[in-house]
Order: sequence, then structure tokens, then C-alpha cells
Amino acid sequence: MAKATKKQALGRGLSALLKDPENDINSASDKNADKVVGNIVELDVEDIELNPFQPRTNFNEETLRELASSIRELGVIQPITVRKLAFNKYQLISGERRFRASILIGNATIPAYIRIANDQESLEMALVENIQRHDLDPIEIALSYQRLIDEIKLTQEQMSERVGKKRSTIANYLRLLKLDPIIQTGMRDGFITMGHGRAMINIESQVDQLEVYEKIISNKLSVRATEALVKSLNNPKAPTSISETIEIPKPIKKGIAAFSEYFGHKIDVKVAKNGSGKISIPFHSEEDFNRIIKLIKSAK
Repeated sequence: MAKATKKQALGRGLSALLKDPENDINSASDKNADKVVGNIVELDVEDIELNPFQPRTNFNEETLRELASSIRELGVIQPITVRKLAFNKYQLISGERRFRASILIGNATIPAYIRIANDQESLEMALVENIQRHDLDPIEIALSYQRLIDEIKLTQEQMSERVGKKRSTIANYLRLLKLDPIIQTGMRDGFITMGHGRAMINIESQVDQLEVYEKIISNKLSVRATEALVKSLNNPKAPTSISETIEIPKPIKKGIAAFSEYFGHKIDVKVAKNGSGKISIPFHSEEDFNRIIKLIKSAK
């Protein structure tokens, strides 16, 4: 919680800077612009106008109330993005549901990323530099990757080149954002690790995710124990006795490692009693699937 308080204090400090007419920031070359680009700023909701070109016009009231309830308890986990129109005036770029939900519960301010004129390269540099820091939690890293996709329009392959990380590593971080906000908060506060989060990603229902999360906290489950719990939840009829499982031969195990390294994913291999087997190659998106196809074709 101390980390969140520190960030909010920083946001309020930047907010005061932006409200000073003598230090009005309108481009990336202005004084103090580097303090704004890539950072979270606490803005007054009354200073933000909706985007007239927002393609989405209908917002489900029930899900909006659920989001508002979550924000009341946990705060806005992922800041909105706005662009500066004039002194102390901003226009929403992304995050309208978070913006509307915050207003619904009477919040006077909201954390935001501000886009200013000519800041494209500066923002990309700031985000990439931010990702390289060692004190970031997994959700902070995932949000930075997501911003590079949403705002800089980078593909996962391009991000891999920019930040020097494997594409599969980037994909694993991005998948964490599919977790329930409560679990994301738990990861940010250090109650669980990224390994726990990755295990729970395989649970489709957020209700089931939260049940597993509570068991991890109350029973202090390890990552391996969490993976076993998730596996039993997803496949309750799976064999549990050692006699029913087939030991994978050592030569095949070595081959699995080579396959996994080549495709950038953990490859699943199942071996039957008669020696036959099946290889499964997972993919996380259409882009990921096309990447795997190219790798297979290039291996011919």
C-alpha cells in the first residue's frame, strides 16, 4: 500500500505543476515535459472532456456499476489516457468506462497518462526505459507493454526488439491483465507472485479465479501447489494416482525442451502406454499463430 500512496503523491505533485500557468506544458520540448511523459498524473475529472469520436456509445449500466464498486474498493488500477487541449483542459483518449465509473461514485480526480504534442518518441522512450527498471511489479510491466501496443501501435515482435525481451515473455506479462482486478492488486502489493498469476490465467471464470486466490493467501500455497490446484479445477476427471500416469522417456524430454525454446512456448507432450503420443503447441493470439506457422515453414 505504501507504493500506491507514493505514486498518488507523485501524481498530485505533477497535477500542481500542470496547474501553474507559468509552467504550462504544450509540447515534448517544453520545460518539465519529461516529468509528465510516461508518468501518472492525478487530474480533476471536471477538466476532462469525452472524445466525440469515441466509436463506443453504449455502456452496460450493470457492468459499469460493478466497475465503480471495484474502483471504490481498489482505486483505478489502470490509469486513463488523455491528450492536452489547452491550459488545464484535456480530452479522453482511452479509459471511458473507468472515467464514467469514477464519476459515478463521486471521485473528484482520476489517475491519467497525458499525451502532449510531439511526444510520440518521448513517450516510447519513457515506456521502454520504465520497463527496464528493476523495482516494477509484474502488473506495472504488463501495463507498460499494453500502452506500447495501444498508444505507440507496436506489435509484440517490435516490442521484443525495443526492450530486448523474448516475445513469449511479453505475451506472458500481457496475459496477466486478464486476471480479476483484485488479483492484479494482490500481485502489485506482493501478496502473490507472477508465477501464481500465470497459473490462474488458465481459469476462465473470474469467480473461480478469486476462490483460488483466497486459497493461495489463506494456505500460503506455492506456485507449484497453485498449478496443481488449477489443473484439478479445470480437469476434475484427470488421473491422480502415480500408477495411471506415463513417464516420458528422457530422449523425448530433451526434445520437448528444444521444441519449447524454438517456438517460444512451453510445449505439451502426452505419451500413451503403447509409445505413441501427441504434441500440443499453444498460441495466445492470431499474430502468435502466424508467427508459429512461419517458424514451421522456415524449418522445412
